[in-house]
Amino acid sequence: MALWNRLKESAQTMQTQLEAKKNDLKSGAFRDASMAMCALVAAADGSVDPSERQRVASLIASNPVLQNFAADDLQRRFDAYLAQLSGDFAIGKVGILQEIGKVRKKPTEARAVIQIGIVIGGADGDFDKTEQGVVREACFAVGISPDEFDL
Repeated sequence: MALWNRLKESAQTMQTQLEAKKNDLKSGAFRDASMAMCALVAAADGSVDPSERQRVASLIASNPVLQNFAADDLQRRFDAYLAQLSGDFAIGKVGILQEIGKVRKKPTEARAVIQIGIVIGGADGDFDKTEQGVVREACFAVGISPDEFDL
């Protein structure tokens, strides 16, 4: 139970930090990297079942930080990134990590993208090892140590 409480508290803290920076997170690169991150976390185990896809789509639509962008545009981008991962996951993941890496030179955006991945991964109460692994890889793509997030 302690791990679940710590995970929940960490996700809530990250969400609060994201909301505090909402006005700094309006670029197209942040939007694209965030949706790429959401798709990567959703497909971390190599597949996305319809209920997981719907859950992540709901989280995207209801996240206050992502409300800087049109919900239908976010959904379209999320679906496109999922499609990229659905063909050949390994090849798709390379492209997704390149997209995430585009925010590398903007530390606020890079950190926010990682935090969104953690919030999405932990939303169901189980930020599992495969989800942690892809978020760790995304950390390397944006030049942030995974240790900063206890990954």
